[in-house]
Amino acid sequence: MSDTTTSPGRTVRYTVRDRVTDAVLIAFAGVMVLVSWSLQVNGPAWLLAADVVVGVLGCVALWWRRRFPVALGLVLGALSTLSETVSSAAIVAVSTVAVHRSPRATAAVCATSVAALSTHQLLWPEPGVPPVTMYVIIALGHLAVVAWGLSVRSRRELVRSLRERAVAAETEARLRAERSEAEARETLARDMHDALGHRLSLLSVHAGALTYARDAPAEDVARAAEVVRENAHRALQDLREVIGVLRAPVGESPVPAVEDVLELVDEARQAGTPVELRDEAGLTTGAGKISESQGHTVYRAVQESLTNARKHAPGAPVVVRISGRRGDDLVTEVTNASTSGPPAYPGSAGAGAGLTGLAERARLVDGELDHGPTGSGGWRVRLRLPWPS
Repeated sequence: MSDTTTSPGRTVRYTVRDRVTDAVLIAFAGVMVLVSWSLQVNGPAWLLAADVVVGVLGCVALWWRRRFPVALGLVLGALSTLSETVSSAAIVAVSTVAVHRSPRATAAVCATSVAALSTHQLLWPEPGVPPVTMYVIIALGHLAVVAWGLSVRSRRELVRSLRERAVAAETEARLRAERSEAEARETLARDMHDALGHRLSLLSVHAGALTYARDAPAEDVARAAEVVRENAHRALQDLREVIGVLRAPVGESPVPAVEDVLELVDEARQAGTPVELRDEAGLTTGAGKISESQGHTVYRAVQESLTNARKHAPGAPVVVRISGRRGDDLVTEVTNASTSGPPAYPGSAGAGAGLTGLAERARLVDGELDHGPTGSGGWRVRLRLPWPS
């Protein structure tokens, strides 16, 4: 529960705790007014009565100490020159300035209050007490109040800083989680494109063969139908694996390795694409070792290249060359010759999306991808990765 007070240029909210604190301080100042008044013995009755009235008004004014701390501190401090009972309210105002305002404002209000009380002591000295002693008490009392106020201010600033840090850390953690989620979705989209695009291109090739080769022997038709059935089954398996990434914990989803390139080559050959594999680095046989992320990138590069060759140059021979050695770059190059036949997917939508994703894969492992036509009318995809140290 809180109440709201509007001041020029801003709105200040006060909690119940703030108001209770204000009431306690006003009550304390009021008690000190009564104590001070009871100890006064010099002066006419009307002057003592006026002093008490000023002291009571100063206590009431403390209700607005949070809104106008500096102005209230200066006014009450100045009144302390003539009124002894208002000095307690002036001290409370000094502590308020120390808690809520800058050190410069605190010094100004404190100096005003010290000067006013010292002047009052000079005009109406305390009987039986040396003036120097009273001046020292006034100065030390103000220093103690200011020190207490500054310590409260420092503690509040520390708590506020810790809260801001906690909010910033929470925001940073949320942004990291969102970024990780976006990267995971992008990786999933690339995997789905690579895996399903590869399988569906095989299905298209064999289904097309069944469509146009109506006079083929029954044995060939059955073999082609079996390939279609098998690749449809594998496409479903790939789809389940990709969807499984959404459910499996991090690190438990299956990741193709560079050794699986041999399976890609066999599938392409069964689909009617003449593929020659030149593994000079010995990665597919296990003779050479690279990191899992690099092996996955090489696998996807070969997969995407074979898929594109079947799409755009069906039947054209393809050469897959993997070369490199320690201290040098690992280069995977897939080249297909030109073909005189029409592409399997003329004007297919989304052309180039796979190569764009592949280039992003290469960048994530500090590699680079380039592709383009060859001088003989074919197409070449070249992936360069740093050889792991």
